Amino acid sequence: MYGTKNGIDMYRRTHVTTADPLKLVVMCYEGAVKNMKTAREKHLSGEFEAKGKAILKVHNILGLLMQSLDFEKGGEVARNLNDLYIYMQRRITEGDLKRDLKVFDEVISMLEELASGWKENDSPRPNRITSSEAARPGEEGVGIAGAY
Repeated sequence: MYGTKNGIDMYRRTHVTTADPLKLVVMCYEGAVKNMKTAREKHLSGEFEAKGKAILKVHNILGLLMQSLDFEKGGEVARNLNDLYIYMQRRITEGDLKRDLKVFDEVISMLEELASGWKENDSPRPNRITSSEAARPGEEGVGIAGAY
């Protein structure tokens, strides 16, 4: 079993390090959604340590997304995303302290909407920035792609 776990971890690392930059952003959102749902479930079942670990993972993912923003290239969009990530972190903490699962649902909804928008941005369409264009230096965009 030890060898299998190491193989899975190596696969995950390879998958992340070779993934398209926009796909990495989507993966972050999906990971945050998954962990928010886990936190919600663990709260309901009274598994508070597991809930805390899931919330910490969401905070870490949001922190990573904030660190990857390029405010110079991303301008107002990057600033708005940063503000949104800060808002979500604050709401998660408030919801946890007040034991208000509606807040968890609010954040899950916001993360799912963001993931959907990034997935749509990654779809090749006319007048859309493709993932390869988003990764090129000097292009106008949010700038997250270049941070991965």
